[in-house]
Amino acid sequence: MTLKEKYGKILLPLVTPYDKNEEVDYDKYSELIEYLIKNDLCDTFIVTGTTGEAVLLTFEERVKLMETAVKTVNGRKPIVAGTGCASTKETIALTNKAYELGIEMCMVVAPFYNKPTQEGMYIHYKTLAENTKAKILLYNIPIFVGVNLEASTVGRLAEIENIVGIKDEAGVNPTQITDYYLATKDINPDFLIYNGDDIMLLPTIVQGAIGIVSGGAHIFGHDIRAIFENFEKGENEKAKELFIPLYRFCRSCGQNGRILPNSILRPAIEMVTGIKVGPARRPLAPITAEETEVMKSILVEIGKLS
Repeated sequence: MTLKEKYGKILLPLVTPYDKNEEVDYDKYSELIEYLIKNDLCDTFIVTGTTGEAVLLTFEERVKLMETAVKTVNGRKPIVAGTGCASTKETIALTNKAYELGIEMCMVVAPFYNKPTQEGMYIHYKTLAENTKAKILLYNIPIFVGVNLEASTVGRLAEIENIVGIKDEAGVNPTQITDYYLATKDINPDFLIYNGDDIMLLPTIVQGAIGIVSGGAHIFGHDIRAIFENFEKGENEKAKELFIPLYRFCRSCGQNGRILPNSILRPAIEMVTGIKVGPARRPLAPITAEETEVMKSILVEIGKLS
């Protein structure tokens, strides 16, 4: 089985549930995973990604979430662990911990806060690859980390055997998926290219993205699968018709200049699934009454709530 076949088209970055004291609720995490498996809303789970608020979690919390996911999923779907940290040293440690737990692929965000050069990022990923048995999925999200992983650097990294793909926050640079494809196709034709922005789903399929890392899949997993299926059948108008509700909802998660959608996405997940995942961890500001009204009205209008 190829990696593309194993991990599929819909990779869902799990939200991290909290109790009223902002402590991680591991039981709710298991409950959420069971709901998502029962309803077949994704092909693969991602633990402690951006939607899981990885940078707001301790090292120990991230490891325990991985342990909980591995135990709960119990081989029913693949798991990818988000293991990127600010330093190369900690990234290696967390990646190896995930691998010890049985997670074979890790999604590794470019080092944040430090704003390394392209050479610095190349050395970071190369060093990681040399010090782990895990497969590495690069993760480019310049809106948060402050630097863009250029296509030329990705091409160099694609030459390393256990660096197998990339997730790109495509909304920041809408044509970069094509740049990544051109930079890697002759080096590794099987290099995995995932779009990481729900509102860029249709534009990036055209460019060669093989799938999506979608927080919206908590609610829209079936719709996203139908979008892929209709596009592949050439039913482009139907794909667009299905895409518009996803687009509208995800745009609503960016109300009032919010960059990270969690504060609005989390209560939406609660409304649709009935699972209490709690508000986002501080310093993310909780959803306002006005934002709730907008978000809820869209969910009702598109048929996700009655």
